[in-house]
Amino acid sequence: MVLFALGLAAALPQQKRDVPIPHLEKRGSATQLIVDGRPMLLLAGELGNNTSSSLQYMQPIWPRLRKMNLNTVLAPVAWDWIEPEESKFDFRVVDGLIQEARRNNLRLVFLWFGAWKDSISCYAPVWLKKDQTRFPRVPDKSGKSMEVLSVLDDATLNADAKAYRALLRHLREVDGQTRTVIMMQVLNEVGFLGDSRERSQRANQAFTRAVPEELMGYLQKHKDTLVPEFRKVWEAGGFRSSGTWEEVFGKGPATDDIFMAWFFARYTGKLAEAGKAEHPLPTFVDAGLIDPRRPNPGEYPSGGPLPHLFDLWRAAAPAVDVYSPDIWGGGFADWCARYAVAGNPLFFPEIRGDATAAANLLYAVGQHNAMGFSPFGIENLQAPVVEQLSRSYELLSQLAPLILESQAKGTIAGVVLDPQNPTRKIELGDYTLDVSYARGRGGAPQSSPSPSGSTAAQPVDYASGLILATGPDEYVLAGRGLTIVFGSGTPGLPIVGLARVVEGSYAKGQWTPGRILSGDDTGHGRNVRLPFGERYTVLRVQLYRYR
Repeated sequence: MVLFALGLAAALPQQKRDVPIPHLEKRGSATQLIVDGRPMLLLAGELGNNTSSSLQYMQPIWPRLRKMNLNTVLAPVAWDWIEPEESKFDFRVVDGLIQEARRNNLRLVFLWFGAWKDSISCYAPVWLKKDQTRFPRVPDKSGKSMEVLSVLDDATLNADAKAYRALLRHLREVDGQTRTVIMMQVLNEVGFLGDSRERSQRANQAFTRAVPEELMGYLQKHKDTLVPEFRKVWEAGGFRSSGTWEEVFGKGPATDDIFMAWFFARYTGKLAEAGKAEHPLPTFVDAGLIDPRRPNPGEYPSGGPLPHLFDLWRAAAPAVDVYSPDIWGGGFADWCARYAVAGNPLFFPEIRGDATAAANLLYAVGQHNAMGFSPFGIENLQAPVVEQLSRSYELLSQLAPLILESQAKGTIAGVVLDPQNPTRKIELGDYTLDVSYARGRGGAPQSSPSPSGSTAAQPVDYASGLILATGPDEYVLAGRGLTIVFGSGTPGLPIVGLARVVEGSYAKGQWTPGRILSGDDTGHGRNVRLPFGERYTVLRVQLYRYR
């Protein structure tokens, strides 16, 4: 096996690089992913859960991914795939994915499906699942064993960490210089489902013991900056500095949620530490979010990296760099705001690939400094979503250098509108911008005649765009379906005029001008339009003031 691995490593092309390993770096207003010494915007897609298990199955997929204007692919790597027998590792799938990604000029983010995936232990190796003496499972409410390993079991943790560490060691050997793999997901949608907490004998014993001193020390040190939801739970118990979980946090599902968060975070942190000891790539974990229809711990993955539990995760897992939301329902803007807090970089490793994805992408990148975006099942998306997403990625690829610079400076905003939410006011630079859903000339069709002569409602078309303040009186606007009116935002002459509006494009950060717009195309100097259509419009706008 050693000779086989060395042979594969030799077969993978390497390039000597004198640049740092991919890492996260605070740059002004944003935390950005640095790859090859430069900030990178991840225009990504996540493969289906089992797609990457077969290199043959992947062969026709690679060209399609590249055609969609991706620069990064999120690919699962399961524990069972690389350690089919205990302590015997097989990295052929890993090496094949790296080799094909390089051939297609794509980067990789590996998703580790270890002891749990979506809270179930279905991707653990068969040899481990068969040995319930060494690796105990969790009982359900009736006492019957589930296919769920205990998060409190050190034998499971040690075996998982051994495999994860071996994977990162192998990546260092075959990819340490070329750096095709730029980030790692440590666990996927970790948490406990079916009950508010694990109720194995080991878990019940731990629940009656004192809250770990490590956690109590963190809480007291950060008392004034804790997440308000979590602080409220601690406050209700009188801010106790010691005691059992129920003595400190009270009785009920909220305490069960806190208990599970500590142990899941502790487990995940140990994995991240083990991997970083071999190859210190940035790490993230993602969360299955709370559905308002199922708002209780256990209905959502109890103890996962959710915003109200961030303090538990920070205390137990400092080696985890990013907490990410997996968004399958509504409330996109709200989840953006809840995850883009306290220095947590916003990254979407898994999001539903539907008509909203391309529009939400621009909003997240512009409004919340998102460093990446990745619709799920990217290989299975169909028209028109594929075309919409491809155009969004093409636009962001054009603008990436300017976007990343503007994120650091705090001179960027994003917007997404629809007929039910048709307006937004933005303050950016020295001006205010009244942004509205485009109607009328160059706008979206609101209805169309049916064969009987009546009108039929058209499917909702989302308007979205980026707004970048590139100079004292200059903006770059990019998007579709928007009308923008500029107003004065600072003292001075009260009326804002359009000095020049130029349509064009960017290539590698360089502006190529096209048409100069005026008259009908600017509302006779009153507004700027980014019309609906198959393509995005990019404009450079210069302003002036007068009485």
